[in-house]
Amino acid sequence: MAKKKSKESSKEITRDMTLAEIIEKNPAMADHLVDEGLYCGGCPLSSFETIENGALGHGLDPDELIASLNEKSKENGTKKRK
Repeated sequence: MAKKKSKESSKEITRDMTLAEIIEKNPAMADHLVDEGLYCGGCPLSSFETIENGALGHGLDPDELIASLNEKSKENGTKKRK
């Protein structure tokens, strides 16, 4: 079980992940999404909308956003907000 948790926490963010999934796996990403112009944390669509669709809907380049999120995720390591 610990092995699975470790594997999930290191999972790279991909374009088909929902916004809620990204925030659930790493809550610090909510702040980074806000910095990028996506206020997804409280949006009811976050459970259904992918990061790609969210980026496109807000006029952002999905590839640049995903790269930025993955970079930030690596910087944060395993730090999680409580």
